[in-house]
Amino acid sequence: MEVIIERACGMDVHKDSITACIMTPKGKEIQTFSTKTVFLLQLIDWIKEHGCTHVAMESTGVFWKLIVNLLEAENVEFLVVNAQHMKAVPGLARPM
Repeated sequence: MEVIIERACGMDVHKDSITACIMTPKGKEIQTFSTKTVFLLQLIDWIKEHGCTHVAMESTGVFWKLIVNLLEAENVEFLVVNAQHMKAVPGLARPM
């Protein structure tokens, strides 16, 4: 299988927490962050430390908006996706 994106992050965004899974050639790493600003900045730093170029997030509300603003400032590509569509992707590593 051809690798299209070498380093990516998937997020499940909730009101009080964000669970993020980073996939790299070395494997995956999962962490949970609070949604307070200081922890969102730690999340962005963690994504950058791993060299992630793309982030896909699923959110049931407007909780993704601040994260998108932070990712845009760091020039990281992002997608806000429908949770039902993400669940339908075969073989997708779900950050749960």
